[in-house]
Amino acid sequence: MKELKYINKYLKKYAVQLLLGLTITVIARVFSLFTPSFVKKSIKVVEDYGKDLISKDEAKELLLENIFIILGTAILAALFTFLMRQTIIKVSRYIEYDLKNEIFDHYQFLSLNFYKKNRTGDLMNRISEDVGQVRMYSGPAIMYGMNTVTMFSCIVPLMFLTAPKLAAYTLIPLPILSVLIYQISKVIHKRSTIVQEYLSKLSTFTQESFSGISVIKAYGLEDNINKELEELAIEGKIKSMNLAKVNAWFFPLMILLIGISNIFVIYIGGQQYINGEIDSIGVIAEFVIYVNMLTWPVAVVGWLTSIVQRAEASQKRINEFLDVQPEIINEVTESTPINGKIEFRNVTFTYDDTEITALKNISFTIEAGETVAFIGKTGSGKSTILDLVARLYDVTSGEILLDDVPIKKLNLNSVRNEIGAVPQDAFLFSDTIKNNIKFGKKDATDEEVINVAKKAVVHKNIKEFANKYDTILGERGITLSGGQKQRVSIARALLKDPKIYLFDDCLSAVDTETEEKILNNLKNASENKTTLIVSHRVSSAKNADKIIVLKDGDILQQGIHNSLINTDGYYKELYNNQLIDKEN
Repeated sequence: MKELKYINKYLKKYAVQLLLGLTITVIARVFSLFTPSFVKKSIKVVEDYGKDLISKDEAKELLLENIFIILGTAILAALFTFLMRQTIIKVSRYIEYDLKNEIFDHYQFLSLNFYKKNRTGDLMNRISEDVGQVRMYSGPAIMYGMNTVTMFSCIVPLMFLTAPKLAAYTLIPLPILSVLIYQISKVIHKRSTIVQEYLSKLSTFTQESFSGISVIKAYGLEDNINKELEELAIEGKIKSMNLAKVNAWFFPLMILLIGISNIFVIYIGGQQYINGEIDSIGVIAEFVIYVNMLTWPVAVVGWLTSIVQRAEASQKRINEFLDVQPEIINEVTESTPINGKIEFRNVTFTYDDTEITALKNISFTIEAGETVAFIGKTGSGKSTILDLVARLYDVTSGEILLDDVPIKKLNLNSVRNEIGAVPQDAFLFSDTIKNNIKFGKKDATDEEVINVAKKAVVHKNIKEFANKYDTILGERGITLSGGQKQRVSIARALLKDPKIYLFDDCLSAVDTETEEKILNNLKNASENKTTLIVSHRVSSAKNADKIIVLKDGDILQQGIHNSLINTDGYYKELYNNQLIDKEN
């Protein structure tokens, strides 16, 4: 139960509703207790009539009175049971809603390193399957637990008050059942954890398969993937069956032991009636009803134990992620203005997951409003610079300053609100093209959307779709070509109109003619904006105010285009090679 202490804050939040629900539970169970005693009284009336102790009319009157009381209390018990479910089950749904939001919010604040170390399928499983298990604990488990306590608290004393010896024999099987349930529950806890971990594995596999379906089809690997899924499904079946086999013991044990209790009631009760120790056969009928009323609470004990064990296993998995602290912390609460000057002072950065040092003691300054291009081979550290400017990572050593202020002393939200980023792998959401462009500025007008689409040279393509800007894109923008996705991403960044633009090789999938048009438009759109461009093409960098050439995390060259092409080095070689390719 240690792990489940985490949701106590939600139980306190909805304490009033829970207390109301528990009160209704008690009332519902109290009304249900009228039936056994009035069944006994009805049988006693029949016995008295058979012994000529009362007249036929008196017997009919008493029987009708008892029937109406039984019927009335049964209806009231049903009504309060309905209200009980409406109250307590609703609370469990509220807690599920709150917990999912908390987990999702926490996911949002976690750093990129976290997502590199954990799979999407596992993240999804913890916020869906695991939270669902916890919901069962916070609603049904509480409701049926209180119901069980109330039933035992009321019925057992009544049984002992009515016939102590008969009650003792009747209840003998119940402690045995409790011990067996406890032993089985320990096994359930272990196997529930294994099943939940498997579900995460299955979610991850299917999510990756669906996301990479184009690659799977291109390589003709459908049969291989099906075989892998089949093997995974067989593994899951074995794990689930192992759990089901243990769960299967509950109801047979319950039925067996309750059946034994009924045998005790009939045999011991019959003996007592013959011996004159009880005055009516109605007592036997009353006890049979009591035993059957205890059937569900006894069965629930096992079910509740299973729920609690599953919920604890799930909450433990949830807590593992909730305990992870974000590496990037916003230390400044008040908003801070951003103009766009960027300075790297002896910056070194090493990725935690790979331990690769992407940048090695580099320094440079970009004045506000300047355009700087970063050129270099793959793995030279170009994209890392953009990630550090957006503070997606913190430097290993050295310092980054924005407007002469250390970036850690600026409000993180203020920094990112003034950045328009176009990543190397353009990501679009499963929404309309219009909403994808408006992602950074939800209140943008249609005219503004069209304007930036024209600047990104994608307006003409969009107009060719049947639904134009209202076209729904597939997952990750699969409806569009690579170049179209990049241009929509550029339009999204332009619409935001920030102080800093970060373009990470965002024209790699467009032809040179389209690239030239976009670059000219970007030059006008980014006037007085600090612009950082990462590219493998000289054509994307030649108009920059400064070009920085990187190699293996070091600055190899820097200067303007004209000076660099006249200086022997990597930039001149790249320029000549691309010039030859263009001529060919």
